[in-house]
Amino acid sequence: MTSEPDSFPRRHARTQRFTLGAPRSFTVSPDGSRVVFLRSTSGTDRAHHLWVLDTAEGVERPAADPGALLKGTTEQVPPEELARRERSREGGAGIVGYATDAAVELASFALSGRLFIAELRAGTARELPAAGPVIDPRPAPDGRHIAYVARGALRVIGAEGEGDRALAEPESESVSYGLAEFIAAEEMERSRGFWWSPESDRMLVARVDDTPVQRWWISDPAHPEQAPRQVAYPAAGTDNADVRLFVLGLDGSRTEVVWDRVGYPYLARVHWSAAGAPLILVQSRDQRGQLFLAVDPDTGATRMVHADEDPVWLELFPGIPCWTPSGQLVRIADEGGARVLTVGERPLTGPQLHVRAVLDASDDDVLVSASAGEAATSPEIGEVHVYRVNELGVERVSQEPGVHAAVRAGGVIVLVSSVPGQPGTRARVLSDGKRNEAGGARSGPTGGPAKTLTVASYAEHPGLSPRMTLTQGGARRIPCAVLMPTDYSGDTSLPVLMDPYGGPHGQRVLAAHNPHLTSQWFADQGFAVIVADGRGTPGRSPAWEKEIRDEVAAVALQDQVDALHALAEDFPLDLDRVAIRGWSFGGYLAALAVLRRPDVFHAGVVGAPVTDLRLYDTFYQERYLGHPAEQPEVYRRNSVIDDAGLVGAADPARPMMVIHGLADDNVVMAHSLRLSSALLAAGRPHEVLPLSGVTHMTPQETVAENLLLLQLDFLKRALKLD
Repeated sequence: MTSEPDSFPRRHARTQRFTLGAPRSFTVSPDGSRVVFLRSTSGTDRAHHLWVLDTAEGVERPAADPGALLKGTTEQVPPEELARRERSREGGAGIVGYATDAAVELASFALSGRLFIAELRAGTARELPAAGPVIDPRPAPDGRHIAYVARGALRVIGAEGEGDRALAEPESESVSYGLAEFIAAEEMERSRGFWWSPESDRMLVARVDDTPVQRWWISDPAHPEQAPRQVAYPAAGTDNADVRLFVLGLDGSRTEVVWDRVGYPYLARVHWSAAGAPLILVQSRDQRGQLFLAVDPDTGATRMVHADEDPVWLELFPGIPCWTPSGQLVRIADEGGARVLTVGERPLTGPQLHVRAVLDASDDDVLVSASAGEAATSPEIGEVHVYRVNELGVERVSQEPGVHAAVRAGGVIVLVSSVPGQPGTRARVLSDGKRNEAGGARSGPTGGPAKTLTVASYAEHPGLSPRMTLTQGGARRIPCAVLMPTDYSGDTSLPVLMDPYGGPHGQRVLAAHNPHLTSQWFADQGFAVIVADGRGTPGRSPAWEKEIRDEVAAVALQDQVDALHALAEDFPLDLDRVAIRGWSFGGYLAALAVLRRPDVFHAGVVGAPVTDLRLYDTFYQERYLGHPAEQPEVYRRNSVIDDAGLVGAADPARPMMVIHGLADDNVVMAHSLRLSSALLAAGRPHEVLPLSGVTHMTPQETVAENLLLLQLDFLKRALKLD
């Protein structure tokens, strides 16, 4: 099945959801004179280039062209780098990541497992003769050396290509230095495994030993001549990797960092800046306790700076912990029913804000990302804003309703915005760093007039715009987005398609244009599409997120039902024809819906679902359900299936399309196979669509395109639509 060449499914797939060509991954130099970023050359070009914007002249220039550096040869991504990209859901090509020295004069990156550097002022780039395949190269702050990982060894090479050597080599095939283990990269949002000292003479380096982790095998039935691929997967209740931390000096010295690794085995965060001693954040396995520890890099000893406990769980946040330049600890905490910013021991925000990340910390203020809190005068559904916070109060940097993020240095803020009425994202450089986006002129960092620059985007226009209403549904005020057909006249009720993620770390109801494009395409096929962010989803309050503890299935499903019924009072919804589709947690939710509430849901598209919760990883699953050996009944009642067959399934049976990538090493194919076996044993109608060579992402153009068309065909058949 294929679509027309210019159809939305084809263009949606070819442009990687209309993200190609948009600028991303910004870095600002300390003097504010340069903004470095990645961008491909068109809305269909997967290969990202490295660019530099001169903020004084307002001129962009290329710093590194992957095609020129590879001299026209096809990029070959090493398996280790493919695994890193899978964890970060990176579907691009070319330069997909880079790191700079402290002055943002030198950048390093890997292409085809080879090491390259770019001189950002000169606009030149060249290869260094490093041992490969090169993973995650990072310059020292002084720009004189580049550290990188190759075949599990942490290596360093001079910026002129001299003295390539290993600082630590793996003692066995199960050991690696300088890389994040699976659950750190997949669940903790810690993608790194080494951190330079401010003096550029040594590094903190994670040593990961996967020996204790059970081995699984991922095979490709389409290629029986190929051996299965072995992966170390720490399923719930099983052993994790052994993670240690060392201080490795360029002089060959090696000192282990010491903390209570039995009580706090998870190395969640590492921070090393000139403002203070190295900081690490470690968590207990049940994630109810954590320590902020300062490290003595000379001895490896640690001292406690702060400790947190929570009866449910402790969330991890981007950007913390860190020090202010004057040496105060910056953290985000759940206190008094709110998620607040704390500097030193003093909370600087209250229940009006729900703080989500620290973007930058100075002695004047802390730049944060936040949503409206429970005590806010307006709910600001789906909005995320950038704020300056200090002891004098809170100032909002972003004013336009939407989803905003920022990077700041040298008196310059790069504000990246997505808004409901405009496709894609817009990146603006605020050159004074002291005014909000609607403010008047003030002097810039060099004493000249303040100005706002816009970084060019080459992303394609989607060709459609969401006809969207952001609202709240039910007594719990569940955030919802309702999308109607573009040409809908309002004179008939419409079949309903629920289109949720509906779980932790997956906010779908956003005040932005592009996140709702696929939902709008389904709406234009004749559906009223509802996206509902029930309890467990982020962005509202700690209690909202944590209410799913031990009851993920019941709570998440009930909120979808409540949202649907509440919205039916205000929108023309045909409750006799209701379908649901989802991927990952959304696929799990779709399976729950048609099996446990067939009185409400009449068909489901179940994509890459987690059906047996004992088969998902330790860090994620144990946070919400505890240890399976201690709470086996909790796992049983929250799983879609158990050893006896379907849990809670009721008549009448409802049709299901189950979709899964055979190469998925995150939610393995066993989840869908076990679901299909249970459905077959119960005599329940379903279709299974296995995707050969596809992982938890679906970046392949033809696969991504036809998945939309096949889902639409199934939904029309299942709901008996013309």
